[in-house]
Amino acid sequence: MDLEQLKYPIGLFIMPEVFDKYQTDVWIAEIEALPAQIKLATAHLSEEELNQSYRPGGWTLRQVVHHLPDSHMNAYIRFKQALTEDVPIIRPYYEERWAETEEAKNGDINMSIALLTALHQRLVSFLKTLKLDDYQRKYIHPAQGKELSLANMLGMYAWHGKHHLAHIEHTMKGNLNTAIQ
Repeated sequence: MDLEQLKYPIGLFIMPEVFDKYQTDVWIAEIEALPAQIKLATAHLSEEELNQSYRPGGWTLRQVVHHLPDSHMNAYIRFKQALTEDVPIIRPYYEERWAETEEAKNGDINMSIALLTALHQRLVSFLKTLKLDDYQRKYIHPAQGKELSLANMLGMYAWHGKHHLAHIEHTMKGNLNTAIQ
């Protein structure tokens, strides 16, 4: 794989032209499934494997696992802000700095999987209460300098989970292929 494929093993997120109830249900189901998929993908990883980067210069698999609840906690708050405020300006965070904190670099991944599981239960419960029109509500992302809809955010976070799950799976598949040769 080239570096771009290692960075984006499932490609970049592209918002579909049609956003409807079916698409909403698909994305919510993907968000709901993610914690179990992460738990399964990491269940038998050794400390050495968890400390392996998914690409040159990239995070370790451990940092990827810890990043998911960090990112999705921010998403949950952003969803709530956009639903309860008029086009709020959300607060970005420095994910690369968060990934360099001690617990993200060395902590037990099970605490982040438990957090992701609880967080996604709450997030999915919340998302299922939204009406299709609610997904047209917007927020301003100052780092991107534009308004984004909750529809876009729903798709982006469904993609985000699959994106990082693919990092883990592709890294371990690469290790398996190397071991077989």
